[in-house]
Amino acid sequence: MSDEPVLMGIINVTPDSFSDGGLYTDPGKAIAHGLRLRSEGAAILDVGGESTRPGAKAVSVEEETARVVPVIKGLRDCGAVISVDTRNVATMRAAIEAGASMVNDITALTHNAESMDVVASNDVSVCLMHMQGEPQTMQESPRYDDVFAEVYAYLEQRVDACEKAGMKRERIMIDPGIGFGKGLNHNLILLNQIGDFKAMRLPVLLGASRKSFISRIVPDTAEVKRLPGSLAACIAGFERGIRHFRVHDVAETVQALAVYRSIQTS
Repeated sequence: MSDEPVLMGIINVTPDSFSDGGLYTDPGKAIAHGLRLRSEGAAILDVGGESTRPGAKAVSVEEETARVVPVIKGLRDCGAVISVDTRNVATMRAAIEAGASMVNDITALTHNAESMDVVASNDVSVCLMHMQGEPQTMQESPRYDDVFAEVYAYLEQRVDACEKAGMKRERIMIDPGIGFGKGLNHNLILLNQIGDFKAMRLPVLLGASRKSFISRIVPDTAEVKRLPGSLAACIAGFERGIRHFRVHDVAETVQALAVYRSIQTS
């Protein structure tokens, strides 16, 4: 595995995402944002048209597709891997046709029965994430007996299902789902033990950028002021062997990891 960090830049084409909702609903602005993230060092651009923040309401598949397809078309030749952040199979199909070569699914391809076949038959990459519950209710009372063991077992089962469906293992990434049906202590345990997910011998994606667990450690920290906490989580992840990071702030993360790596190797 390469020691180089791989950054996935977030492009939320939504009016209600928790941190940047409404900023990039115009396709031209979203494309320009994606090109900027690419120039700052993002190797993957993750385009999402449905907010999955805690309490978010679902949008129609038609609306989600209309949001993401023009942006994917505008970015498909920029040199980055284009990922679509969706749980809906119709959106997956449209996004792949528009140029996406990766599906980032918070339900690990369980939301629609056909999702598995769409990803396998199109030979695209997939990121399988763990989530307890649904976005509307997932943060109401998340419970685990052993959060690491349960998340690990779920992801292992989903990876096995994907391989049985014909997906190539080298096209699979896993994400423990920080903030998705987890309380503060659950998130901290997963962040502390995140390197242990590497036992599956797959890329592990850390998505902690601007998430609310930061404001539970430092109260009343607004989303746009959570960059320091986000960088701390990335550095902790890198120290534990993680190399893939889903972030809002690409340039800042590149700089933080570059300084940390220089110190580490001096």
